[in-house]
Amino acid sequence: MRKNPSLRIYALAYLAFLYAPIVLLPIFAFNDSRVIAFPLQGFTTNWFAEMWADQTLFIAFRNSLTIAVSAAVFSTILGIFAARASTRYKFPGKPGILGLIMLPMVLPEMIVSMALLVVLIAVGVPLSLFTIILGHVLICTPFAVAILTSAFQSLDRSLEEAAYDLGETPASTFRLIILPLVMPGIISSLLISFTISLDEFIIAYFLGGNQTVLSVYIFGQFRFPAKVPAVMALGTILVCISIILLTIAEYFRRRGIAKSGGKDTGGFL
Repeated sequence: MRKNPSLRIYALAYLAFLYAPIVLLPIFAFNDSRVIAFPLQGFTTNWFAEMWADQTLFIAFRNSLTIAVSAAVFSTILGIFAARASTRYKFPGKPGILGLIMLPMVLPEMIVSMALLVVLIAVGVPLSLFTIILGHVLICTPFAVAILTSAFQSLDRSLEEAAYDLGETPASTFRLIILPLVMPGIISSLLISFTISLDEFIIAYFLGGNQTVLSVYIFGQFRFPAKVPAVMALGTILVCISIILLTIAEYFRRRGIAKSGGKDTGGFL
């Protein structure tokens, strides 16, 4: 097959457009100037020191960490139940139910946020970290279901049947046989859900009330030009954390597929 030079140029241009902002982020984070522009003025780590000295930032980070961990755990638990049911059992309305579970993945977050806000206000639930967790669980669960469904589908059904023949109950088989085999998928789900929740802004902005979270804090800092370099430093750290988490998630995903003897058909990385 002949190589198409125009296709290669398009691919390189697309990658440059996609990743150039991520490359520029650490460049300006270490630039000795409060103005985000070229030419660069020199190397400095002052913006990282300024970031660490901001107490409001630590409160926002603590809140975001609480939300992200909670959302990751709850969405993964729900994902385990949904993925197990979709791959093991047949029941009426199965395609429609699974479609509703996956719907938040394709709905605009603005619509989801406004709908949740209206419902929470109507039932009298005060806006807090708890309401943000509810929203994040809603949008993270489809991703958890997608990851865990792949993990459950790669299981060898004969292992489960062999456990039954040896006297194990369905509960003990699930705990001793199935869960260890899908554990890489569970870890991947936890890490992906954690990353999505930590980076999410719209739902946190609508449902946070007077609670400060990291994404909303970053958005607010851009109103003050003097704060932008410190935000660049924070963004650099968040990019590094996201890359590390996604790399770990992809490692466990591939490990789970290899452990179950399945074939890797693509992944996050």
